Amino acid sequence: MTRGEAMQAVLTVDLGAVADNWRLLRDRAAPGAVAGVVKADGYGLGAAPVARTLLAAGCRHFFVAHLAEGMALRAALGPGPMVAVLNGFAPGSDGTAGLLAVLNGPGDVAAWTAAARTAGRQLPALLHVDTGMARLGLAPAEVAALAADPASLAGIDLRYLMTHLACGDDPENPLNAQQASRFAAIRARLPKAPASLANSSGMFLGADFGSDLARPGCALYGINPTPAAPNPMRQVVTLEAPVLQVRDVPAGTPVGYGATWTAPRPSRIATVAAGYADGYLRSLSGQAVGRIAGRPVPLVGRVSMDLITFDVTDVPEPVPGDTVQLIGPGNTPDEVAAAAGTIGYEVLTSLGARYRRDYRAA
Repeated sequence: MTRGEAMQAVLTVDLGAVADNWRLLRDRAAPGAVAGVVKADGYGLGAAPVARTLLAAGCRHFFVAHLAEGMALRAALGPGPMVAVLNGFAPGSDGTAGLLAVLNGPGDVAAWTAAARTAGRQLPALLHVDTGMARLGLAPAEVAALAADPASLAGIDLRYLMTHLACGDDPENPLNAQQASRFAAIRARLPKAPASLANSSGMFLGADFGSDLARPGCALYGINPTPAAPNPMRQVVTLEAPVLQVRDVPAGTPVGYGATWTAPRPSRIATVAAGYADGYLRSLSGQAVGRIAGRPVPLVGRVSMDLITFDVTDVPEPVPGDTVQLIGPGNTPDEVAAAAGTIGYEVLTSLGARYRRDYRAA
């Protein structure tokens, strides 16, 4: 390892934990299948290595958000597994061979029907219906129009009918049961097709939320799908950043931009090579905790673009090249998110490209 590499933060991704998390979810969903949602570059951890790991574990269905993501994933996985693009794409778009579009509105359905008519055959796609998010998906009146005109779907090889839960991480929210009921009613009105309902949290809501294909995302990467209960998933990510410098400062010394923290006593400050340009959120300023050899050290002052500072007065003095754990055991993405006032999804998907990435094989 060069000195430059030694002075670079390292993001370690445990692919074995990803595979184990998928298997846990697969066993919960049986007999239904379980997809792997690998949008946003596998939630910031690398779509290609994550998806290859899931494929080797038995996953045969994948979801991404954008067409470019789908094209890259198809190239990484080769032919065979389903790759669906949640935001959809126009029929006949370049590079779409082997990808499935999700149809999110009547315009999508009309375009697919017209393309099927031109091609003289049915064209495969997924159909998304809205049951309570008012986001993507056919609204109730649009579903009713399709149900009244069965020919409008005749040109579509409907692989799955899907919806998305708005409050799956809140098991007491009545909207969950309402969405499941609405989805069942919609399925009864439209041509028969396999169903896809539950996201990560939805898979823990009970038998009413089972379907032919679950679509977990965050749980694969170790985010807790049951926030009110202990996390059943294995942790996937460790982020360690090197100490660049350690200095002693007298009481009353301000540290960092804006002088937002002042040493209340003679203190030892470690400057560490990570910052908001690496996706270590600025909202962690004065809130986060790092760990040196397992011992907590508070982040003091502001997170800047490339550097953060920790008060290491109460731990054995680190030396340049030692590392501070920013994410890992005792400092999970969910715990980091709580300190930042956000969610674990944002913590993972913000992880930057400057980290040296170390993939631990499954």
